[in-house]
Parts: sequence; structure tokens; C-alpha cells
Amino acid sequence: MTGARRTVEVDPSLFRAVYDSPASLPGRHRWTTPESDVRRIEKLLGMPARSIGAPLWLSGDEPDCPKCRRRVSWLDIVSSALSGVHDRMMIATVILGERKYVNTEIPAAIAGLHCLDCRTPITGLRSFKCHNWAYAFEALEAVHARMAGPPPPTQL
Repeated sequence: MTGARRTVEVDPSLFRAVYDSPASLPGRHRWTTPESDVRRIEKLLGMPARSIGAPLWLSGDEPDCPKCRRRVSWLDIVSSALSGVHDRMMIATVILGERKYVNTEIPAAIAGLHCLDCRTPITGLRSFKCHNWAYAFEALEAVHARMAGPPPPTQL
């Protein structure tokens, strides 16, 4: 691992030019998070149903958990991040907000990622992103307000 691993905010035009195409993602495989996992993410974050409408992309060398063979998705990323790395509001803002970020941890694996189902470390994921260009600021505020209520149950 190197000291150069970080996530930086970029201008939307640069984000589109570099990251808009799934072909730009590193790794042998590229896939999207299944709809059922997207709905589980909303529950985990305490978001209103159907808040997330953009594709949640992933890429890497191995798309499945090495132990239970479940397809790795943003659900694993979000559940891992909620284990002391990021809070629910920050994750919702990244997924739904207007500001765009590029993950620069490549070619190293995403640190601290575990399968939600069997807790096996996931080491083959290289990148993740979402395409959400036009989420209304007022709608994001409404999602934040809903999320600020009581925390959701931790069981999925």
C-alpha cells in the first residue's frame, strides 16, 4: 500500500470525461449493484424507498465473494463503511449529491471491505462509482431530514 491512496473531489466535467464510461473502471470485470441490494442499502442508511435511482457500478478482478460466492455490491461497501469509517449521512450525500469523487486507491484493493453475508474480506474490488448527475438539492435535503430520524435496525 502506498501513501498516494486517497479520494479527491473533481470538477464534474473531468468526472464525466474520465469516469462516465464503465469501460474506464479498472479490473477484469465490471458490474452493477442488483436492484434488491440497492433497496437494502436504502434501508441500511434509513433512506426513503427508491431514493437511489442511479446505477451503482463496481469493478475488480473477482466479482464474487471468495467464500459464499455472493456477487459483491455497493451493499458490501456501505455496510463495511458503516463499521466505523463513515456515517450514514456522508454516504447518502456521496451517493445522491451533486459533488463527484474519484476513488484513487487503484491498483490496491479497497481497504476494510467485507462480505455482508459471511464477513469474508473482499480483496478483488478495485473501484466503485455511481452515475447521478441531476439529483435535486431539495430532494437530497428531504432524504437527509428523513435519515436524521431514529436510526434503522441493524439487521437486514
